[in-house]
Formats: sequence, C-alpha cells, structure tokens
Amino acid sequence: MQRTTAVLTEDLAEAIRGTAEDIAKVLRAPQAGGAGHRGGLPVPRSVWTVGEAAAHLAQVNGLMADLAAGHECPYGDGTPGGLAEANERALAGFAERDPALLADMITVQAEAFLDAVERRHPDEVLVTPLGTMGPAVLGSYLLTHMLGHGYDLALALGRPHMVDARRVALTLPFMFVAMPRVADPAAVAGLTAAFAVRLRGGPAFGVTVTDGEVRVAHEPPVRPDCTILTDPVAFHLLALGRLDPWPVIARGKALGWGRKPWLAPRFPRLFRAP
Repeated sequence: MQRTTAVLTEDLAEAIRGTAEDIAKVLRAPQAGGAGHRGGLPVPRSVWTVGEAAAHLAQVNGLMADLAAGHECPYGDGTPGGLAEANERALAGFAERDPALLADMITVQAEAFLDAVERRHPDEVLVTPLGTMGPAVLGSYLLTHMLGHGYDLALALGRPHMVDARRVALTLPFMFVAMPRVADPAAVAGLTAAFAVRLRGGPAFGVTVTDGEVRVAHEPPVRPDCTILTDPVAFHLLALGRLDPWPVIARGKALGWGRKPWLAPRFPRLFRAP
C-alpha cells in the first residue's frame, strides 16, 4: 500500500525531491577542461541558455514554495502566452546564471515547497499561474515543470535525463487539470472527438473535445474515436512540446487506432505547453 504524508503521497514527495536532486547533479557535472561554467550553452528547441533555464527553474521552485505557504503571487494571466511574458520579466530581474549556484537554489526551494505544502489542508484551494488547484495537484504541477526543464538541461549538457514512467504517472493529476486550460483555441475550434489515451504499463484516461470545449476524465470513453497507446516518457515529452509527433510514431513509441486514427498525431497539437 502506498504510504502518504498529510498532503502529498510519499511517492510524489520523493519524486519532487529526487527530480530536484537529479537536476542539480546535471548542473554540477564538471565540463571538459574545467574552465568557467556552461551557463551560456544553448538549450535545444528553446531561446534560453542553460543558465537562463536553470535560473527559471530556481525562480519557479521558489514561486511554488511561496504558493504552498499560502502567499498570493500573481504571475501572468493564466494563458501560455501570459506565462511566457511573466517568465521573461522574472528572468530579466534575476542575474544569476552559474549552473552550480542555481543547482543549490533548485534543491533548497524544492525542500521549502515540501515543508510548506504539508502545512496546508488537503482540500485547500490555492491560486497558481494556471488557475486554482489543491495542494497535491500543485505538487504534481511542480514535478511536471521540473521534469520538462530538467530534460532540456540534460539534453543541452549531454547528461542522462530524469524523466521516467514512475515520475510521469505522478504528473497526471496536474495534466488533467491543465489540459483544458492550455487547449489551443485555433486547434480545437470546430473539432468534436473522443480520445482514449493509454500509457504503456500505466494508467489510461479520456479526453473529449466538443467544438472547442475540452474535458478530461479519469476513465477512457466507452466508444472513443481514437485510441492512443504511448510510451509514458514519450507522452510526457510530447505533452510539453519537447518532441514532434511523427518521429515518435515512426519509432513505435506511440500508436493510434479506431474510427478516426488520423487524429492521433493531431492530438498533441491541440494543446499549447505553458
């Protein structure tokens, strides 16, 4: 039986702590030659450098710790575009870009979040950059955010990434809340479809789109238009915009079938990763 703390499951608390520590190891890894630091290296598929991505992680971990402590911290307007603008403003006011120093901040703020969240009531409603959610979902949000940017940093620095099936499963509570909020209005307009999404070796859920309105259910629909079976890590990276659908399908990491199988590669593009 899975043990729990007062608010977070022990698995989620350990995943948050472990992911922060794994990111810190990536950032602290010595570079060839040993001179300077690698904060200026570019991050693939991003406009940020390693130092900027690490600074963003340190800042957001601090923001999440403040939210878990019950503080109101306005940050953007709740849309992916608004969050991007808030991120750039925050980075402009924060000068640190040394990966090793930022690694310390990332782990310290993750611990601060874990300490603060246990003082919340499990049913409390917190205001976050992506709308209201409970403390446990906020923990899932923090984990999702760290995994996405941790993957970016590992890729940029040539280190193994920290995204695995167990951690991906723990991001689903946040994904269920976030998906309707980050649906791309242009992509879902006029679309009516029911999706069954199944993670290999893990859970399944349903997503229905009715002329632009997106709903997520913990169980797949009885008669889906399209069933998607995907590797958990591939699902996570697709959901966060780190991979393109067609190469994932070509490698057999995602399969789609049903009455409308052509909807499978379209599914990730229905959403805009914040």
